[in-house]
Amino acid sequence: MKRLIIATAVVAVAMTTIAIGPASAAPVPTKELNLYAGTKPAIAAMGTVTEHTLRTADGLMRTYRLFVPVGLAGKAPLLVALHGGLGSGLQFEINSGFDGLATSNGFIVAYPDGVTRFADGSGGARTWNGGKCCGPAVTRNVDDVAFLRAVVKDVATSQSIDRSRVYAVGHSNGGIMALRLACQASDVFAAVGAQSASLELETCAPRRRVSAMQIHGTADTNVPIAGGKGSGVANFSFSPPRKAAQTLAKVDGCRARPAQVRDAANRDLVLSRWRPCPPGVAVEFLAVEGAGHAWMGHPAQSPWADEYMGPPYMRLDSSRALWAFVSTHSR
Repeated sequence: MKRLIIATAVVAVAMTTIAIGPASAAPVPTKELNLYAGTKPAIAAMGTVTEHTLRTADGLMRTYRLFVPVGLAGKAPLLVALHGGLGSGLQFEINSGFDGLATSNGFIVAYPDGVTRFADGSGGARTWNGGKCCGPAVTRNVDDVAFLRAVVKDVATSQSIDRSRVYAVGHSNGGIMALRLACQASDVFAAVGAQSASLELETCAPRRRVSAMQIHGTADTNVPIAGGKGSGVANFSFSPPRKAAQTLAKVDGCRARPAQVRDAANRDLVLSRWRPCPPGVAVEFLAVEGAGHAWMGHPAQSPWADEYMGPPYMRLDSSRALWAFVSTHSR
């Protein structure tokens, strides 16, 4: 167990969501939105980081990192943060700044690792089995839903967590995995969030209604906002990202067509909200005009990441916006 202090930069900008949908004769109304409502800005992370290993039912040894902030009182929410393809739990811990948000907002964060090409952990980049995508996790038919259920169970053995407030948030392939959890693990996860991701399942039939928020850049070429072949190494043709929100809105019993609002403070942002939904449920899709694939609001961690994903859009903090959304929901 070791002490971890990380200084996290926060973008102090009023946020709004941009939902890019089918062309409409009527202009999208403008309103100042507060995508960070109910949250405190990230501060320097203060807490403990531990590394954990567990054996899953399919016989694999899997790993995750756990950040527990100082000063927690009573049962705390748990966020499962899922790295993108080619990333790792450590990489996403640094890139997302969730430790700083957890310190200021009082929640625990688990950063699981995807699998590599071979069972012994060798073979290059880590990926998640989000259904049809991506990489070795799919070709090896790894049961990542079971693994992430096991992570939550394992954390609960050492920490006092609020089982009604367990959430999953992911980037890219990790976001695809988070959306799969909405369909197949809604008995564990009350809400999910994803940036730069699509739903890659044939069917979605959650046991419970589950809330979801997606953030997607209109200039994302790795996972194009219209769907289709991406420019990344996945060599995959993606489902249109917005289809995930449409699917979840339908199974949740929300209104079929969303209302759209453009942020008055940042006109790059258009938010689609499916309303009304049953009590306690929400589905949202935030489109960010001109933004690419990189995790928004946080600097790239390497020149390679900047080259592969493009520069991050810095006028929206995806970590804080997604936490603000998921944290308002409970099972």
